[in-house]
Amino acid sequence: MNAAAGLPHKGFSVHAQRYEPGCGTGQGGSPTAGEPTLDIFAPSLRLPRGGFHDLETRVTTGRFISLEGIDGAGKSAQIGRLADWLRSTGRHVTTCRDPGSTPLGDAVRAILLDRHDLQLAATAEMFLYMAARAQMVAEVIEPALARGEWVVSDRYLLSNVVYQGYAGGLDPEAIRDVGRIATAGRMPDLVLLLDVDLETSARRLARPLDKLENRGDEYRARLRAGYLAEAASQPDRVVAIDATGGIDDVAAAIRRAVAARLPEMA
Repeated sequence: MNAAAGLPHKGFSVHAQRYEPGCGTGQGGSPTAGEPTLDIFAPSLRLPRGGFHDLETRVTTGRFISLEGIDGAGKSAQIGRLADWLRSTGRHVTTCRDPGSTPLGDAVRAILLDRHDLQLAATAEMFLYMAARAQMVAEVIEPALARGEWVVSDRYLLSNVVYQGYAGGLDPEAIRDVGRIATAGRMPDLVLLLDVDLETSARRLARPLDKLENRGDEYRARLRAGYLAEAASQPDRVVAIDATGGIDDVAAAIRRAVAARLPEMA
């Protein structure tokens, strides 16, 4: 059971078992009877060049920050402010949004958020997000980091874990395993979770809503619970920030968090 969402995990599982030629599925846990599986080490699954197993050998002088939160948390209002502040300190900054920031990502975004006529299964929805993210990592994030730039992203893998996992009923850990393939292991140095209560969220969403925003307060409650659970379980990477205040107050709290967590900003 997904404790935060109160829903059973469903749809698929990922078994991270090492593939050995001539040895069937290799060593590792067995899938549940009748459940489709994905062996993430199978040779038919080709990782981007370098693969996530070589992540430690990558040399970058840039940093990667993602902003997360439920709809109405104010991420879009804060991305530009954070980027401007980083530029004022002499950093070169690339901003992006997930899904989006590439032609493929923008096309997938339109399917996911604007096609109200399409009813996607949670697993299909998750894989579409992963496809858009894989392209964004290859086309935007990795080249920027290789140039020594800082990258600030409006959402990243944690959104998949929370939206399709905690709130959507899929297994968060299975989503994380797929995400390691889609991102080639590239994870943010810092995740800023902008936390707001449901009343604040609803007040800020007084506009035409996209498909996910239309899922209502019960869905948003599961999202918030999932995000807070992730912040509690990853205190070294995920920082929860009270985002119920004014734009300037939240921007100042974000700057303090970045300065406290990334030594070069102190």
